[in-house]
Amino acid sequence: MAALLAGCGGSSAPQLTAVSGFVGEVVADEPLAALAARDVLARGGNAADAAATLGLALSVTLPSRASLGAGGACLAWKPGQKNGEAFLFLPPAGTEAGAERPAAVPMLVRGFYLMQLHYGSVDFSETLMPARNMARDGVPVGTLLASDLSTVDAALLADEKAQAIFSNGKGEILKTNDLMVQSRLAGSLERIRTAGTGDLYTGSLGQVFSQAAHDAGGGVSMADMRRNLATVSAPLSLDINGLRVNLLPPPADGGLGMAAALTHHQNQGVLIGESVVSGWRNQTNGKPINVNMAQSMVDSQRFPQGGNLSALPASTSFIVTDRQGETVGCALTMNNLFGTGRVAGSTGIVLAASPARLPLPMLAAAIAHKNKDYFHAAATASGQNVAADTAAIALRAAILGVKPKVGNGNGRANFVSCRDGLPGDEKKCFGWTDPRGSGLAVSGNQDNQKK
Repeated sequence: MAALLAGCGGSSAPQLTAVSGFVGEVVADEPLAALAARDVLARGGNAADAAATLGLALSVTLPSRASLGAGGACLAWKPGQKNGEAFLFLPPAGTEAGAERPAAVPMLVRGFYLMQLHYGSVDFSETLMPARNMARDGVPVGTLLASDLSTVDAALLADEKAQAIFSNGKGEILKTNDLMVQSRLAGSLERIRTAGTGDLYTGSLGQVFSQAAHDAGGGVSMADMRRNLATVSAPLSLDINGLRVNLLPPPADGGLGMAAALTHHQNQGVLIGESVVSGWRNQTNGKPINVNMAQSMVDSQRFPQGGNLSALPASTSFIVTDRQGETVGCALTMNNLFGTGRVAGSTGIVLAASPARLPLPMLAAAIAHKNKDYFHAAATASGQNVAADTAAIALRAAILGVKPKVGNGNGRANFVSCRDGLPGDEKKCFGWTDPRGSGLAVSGNQDNQKK
């Protein structure tokens, strides 16, 4: 029912009011989006408000991994809950026949709307404003986006509409600190802000998008836009050292791999999380997702083994914790770096790739809390095949309140750790972002910014 209310956001929600003192922690792979979330916390927003703002800002600052065409999964928890909730909005395949470059249905807006509806404190339209402003005014290209651009520069510049966004006007790909302006994307964000989320899925913006996706060879129909909804699920859970740990459930199966990696010691460098996810996918291939079956594996500590997976799609992740201890951790994906490499016409939205021809991404996130009373630690990770194992290493360290010893590989971890269950004191909370990446860990106190 909540997902069906996507176009019905009212204006009765309270407005943000600035607060003083410690306001929370934000950790993300992309600094500008992290700062946008920190500003929401500083103005009195809660973790869900800031997380939605951050996720939508990533559609501007990191469209290689999280455009409006993307999707993903989030965990949310607040004091008083035995377990939080998981919000699942992975981008599914468009079903229009004859697509030359199959695209996925855009789920990012729907997912963050649903999460923020359950846990947020303001009208969803407020969470869109920072992204709209950044798209309209332009943002300097960050280190991670510049690296992604350099990886696919020739293929990306082959598309005229993508070239208009990602080149410097001289046929060269944008580089670090070049200004990237996305006027058409700003128009789409403003349309969603004023007309409601439903306009992208059942209204005029959705019609424009689906026609543009068709013209770009993506094959996403209006029926696809209407039919695919974000969903709410119970998370996976396990108990470690007196803490309740909630993890993303399938189809975000990195949570299952993370659970296995947390409870089993590595054997001769074997990536336990990857092997378990591989076994799970072999076992459930083509079958309806059964979260209860995954939970029974966690309870019994009997996990399927499947060896290595083929190369998985890129992703990005982040965590937000507010002064009350409410926490949101998310992992997002385009199912391929820059998705299809094409833009949906005048919407300015980079199309995610269809999962029908590619392996599913591995999305991993977990939140640890004690006695329903207080937040203790949270961890997420990006990084293709090693995401679950990397996130498990990070969560172990976050629980202990120490910096993790991350190894080689594509994994990039983020965590937040709070000692003694008092997130309202910055001396007892800190965020950490993987030094191998270019992310930012920032508290509500500007003096405590860390990179």
